[in-house]
Parts: sequence; structure tokens; C-alpha cells
Amino acid sequence: MPKITIVGAGNVGSQAAFYAALRKLGDIVLIDIVEDLAAGKALDILESMPVAQSDVTIRGGSDYRMTRDSDIIAITAGMPRKPGMSRDDLIETNAQIMRAIISEVVRSSPRSILIIISNPLDTMTALAYRLSGFPKNRVIGMAGILDSARFRTFVALELGVPVSEIEAMVLGGHGDLMVPLISYCRVSGRPITSVLPSETIDAIVERVRGGGGEIVNLLKTGGAFFAPGVSTVEMIESILQDQKKILPCSTLLEGEYGFHDVFAGVPVTLGKNGVEEIRELELSPGEREAFAQSVESIRKSLI
Repeated sequence: MPKITIVGAGNVGSQAAFYAALRKLGDIVLIDIVEDLAAGKALDILESMPVAQSDVTIRGGSDYRMTRDSDIIAITAGMPRKPGMSRDDLIETNAQIMRAIISEVVRSSPRSILIIISNPLDTMTALAYRLSGFPKNRVIGMAGILDSARFRTFVALELGVPVSEIEAMVLGGHGDLMVPLISYCRVSGRPITSVLPSETIDAIVERVRGGGGEIVNLLKTGGAFFAPGVSTVEMIESILQDQKKILPCSTLLEGEYGFHDVFAGVPVTLGKNGVEEIRELELSPGEREAFAQSVESIRKSLI
């Protein structure tokens, strides 16, 4: 049975643990600096497994020795956003948290694949890569799946069609300059530009870019967690089951899309080795320019 560690027993981490358990992806360890929080949530999830007819085990605590020899470590820990905060406002605090976590997980699970969910996403993924010393295929940021899901949701709401009829992908950084690809958005196989006017598409794009902030402003005391949790588990599932799904993730670019030495969201093939291939899409001139702006914004936030 594969072993999955989720660092951070807050809303995102506990939801990811729950979804992974429901899908029977492996035995799960939930780690948090607050030991009883991780233990309590793990026990609650474990007690739901008879109803879910799942025999996976879930344990929680603060001792990283519990995580030894994990196959995947998903890191959700960090200070959440509050209303009025950008993701970049979290850099210094969450960087300190990331440094402490990486030293522990590298010691306990040197062959693991790291999935980073902590914000600011691309900056934290780059930091985890540098600190861990892992090869680039084993350090991956989760953002594009979430942003693409929001894109599909808003298009489906606008048109009143099932989300299963919507194809969409978001590239670039997980922030205000993310790039929802209009040229690759389809509704029942038709280009979005053939079913919606440009002003409506522009409004949807802006809502996608501000999707996380919209939820933060509504909740007042934290950010989204259902959608980030299930997006994280889609990555875990594709890796553990070697599904080789093509998913937008933050990965190290070394010449792809014309950029070097920067983590940014692009389509990748996710399999048992982590990122197995970076897929290069043909972007429109406007999309190329927007992607370049997004990448440069990521560079400015590196630490």
C-alpha cells in the first residue's frame, strides 16, 4: 500500500487527506505542529472509513518519524490569506515554515515526490526544490488544476451547461497574472469564442484570476479548501497509479516556452516518476505575452 504524508492539518490538508482516503489511494499520515489537531482530524477521517468501505489507515501527529518512507508528501502548511491580502504577502512567514518542513521530510523520505500547495505557490515550490536537493521531476506545485477547475466552473455557470462539457486550462503563476487560455477553452467541442461574447469571456477570466480572493472575502477567516483539496488528490492519484494524466502544474522550466530556471504552471504528464514530460502548447501572441508577464512576476517574488 502506498504511503501518503500530508503536512498541515488545516482545512486544505484535512480535505486532501479525506479525499485520498475515500479514493483508497494509500495509507495516510497527517502532520501538524499542533499534534492534537492532526491526531483528532485523522481519527475523525478514520472513523468514516467503515461507511466509505475503505480499509486505508490514517494517523495524525507532529512527529516526522511517522512519515518515514512516504511515497508522496503534500505540503499544505502555512499562514492562510485574510481579506485584503495577496498571496505574495505570505512569502516571509510561509518561507520559514517551508524551511522547517523540508529539512524533516528530506531526512525521513529521501525518495519521495513533493507536492507543494502552500502559498505563494510558485515561490514556495521553487524554495522546496532548492532546499530539498530533489530532482526537478519530484518537486511539483499544485495550482493549475485548481485554477482550471474554476475556469470550467464559471463558464458552465454562465452557459448553464454541465461542467463535463467544458475543457479549459490555466497556465502561468498562481496569482493575479495567471493565464486562462482562451484559445484552448471548448464548450461541447466548440471554441468558447463561438458561444460567448468577448466581454463575457473577459469577465470570466478576471473572475478566475480572483477566484481565491473571492472565497477569502466571503469566508473572512481563511481561504478555499474543498477545491484545493480535491485538486491535490488528482495529482496524487495520477502519480501513484501511474495514470500519466496531462495536468497543469508548477514545474521547473529549462527552456520550455522560452524560459529557464523558473517554476511556472504548464501542462505536464504526471506518472509514477512525478513530472515525466512538459507539454508545450502553441499559444496565441496575446497568450505568449501574458505568460511572459506571469513568469516575470514569479521571478520577482523568488527568495
